[in-house]
Amino acid sequence: MTTKPTEDDLLAVFSRADLGGDEKLDLMEFSLVLDLLGLSWNKAQVQHRFELADFDRDGFISFAEFGELLRTQGWTTQGTAAAHG
Repeated sequence: MTTKPTEDDLLAVFSRADLGGDEKLDLMEFSLVLDLLGLSWNKAQVQHRFELADFDRDGFISFAEFGELLRTQGWTTQGTAAAHG
């Protein structure tokens, strides 16, 4: 993606990467989301971002956590809705 994604874009990418269909991302799915968004990082950087995003420390990234990480890092056009979490 060359422009900052909207919330709808993020939800579509999140859903596409949610291979388990459980509305949360594990580390591998999170890596897929980053690739889909054009954010290519090495494994250590991906692990670090995953740990930053996992606010409740359950080992998964919810849509709300994902959106919050992107928002706080300035990667989105606006805040995301926490209702998806």
